[in-house]
Amino acid sequence: MSDDQETKPTETPKVEEEPKKEEEDKVKEEESTATFEPVVKLEEVEVKSGEEDEEILCSYRSKLFVYGETLLDKGTGNKTWRERGIGEARILRHREHQRIRFLMRQEKTMKVIANHALDPRIKLEPNAGSDRSWVWSAYDFAEGELVEQVFALRFANSDVATEFKETYEKYQKEMESLLAGEDKPDESGEADEAAEALSGLKTGDEE
Repeated sequence: MSDDQETKPTETPKVEEEPKKEEEDKVKEEESTATFEPVVKLEEVEVKSGEEDEEILCSYRSKLFVYGETLLDKGTGNKTWRERGIGEARILRHREHQRIRFLMRQEKTMKVIANHALDPRIKLEPNAGSDRSWVWSAYDFAEGELVEQVFALRFANSDVATEFKETYEKYQKEMESLLAGEDKPDESGEADEAAEALSGLKTGDEE
């Protein structure tokens, strides 16, 4: 075989990039731009907490207990302390009528576990055997109806507990000025008797 007849190596053809790009552009153009409306439209609903018109005067993380009958003991008169929840114990003031209330929600679920006005007649009493919790009685609205409840609120330490009591009583005085003339004085001494009874109560979950 002569040199002229030797087979020359075949050159690898170059990939034509431009036609491929044109094909991609064509595919993009052919992509569907149709929109589909959902069968059921869900409207955004604004959820109100009832606190929109109030300012937070103070907030303390704590554990709340309530003293009373359990469902199993209903009607027996057998009362015990039971934990109602952990959360922020807050004192709120309404921006319009200036009324002040105590509100506490269970953390995570945000369920209301205490909700009552800062009645000037409420007395915070030391919880027997503890320097970091207070006991008091109040007409509470947490369950949707006004019910007299006995509460115990426990804090991380005695310093926080003392600060809470001072703050609570400070805003009680504000409420007393606001409600001056609206409430009759406790002439029967029932508040003092209740306070004396509360002083002997103790939560069963003391650490």
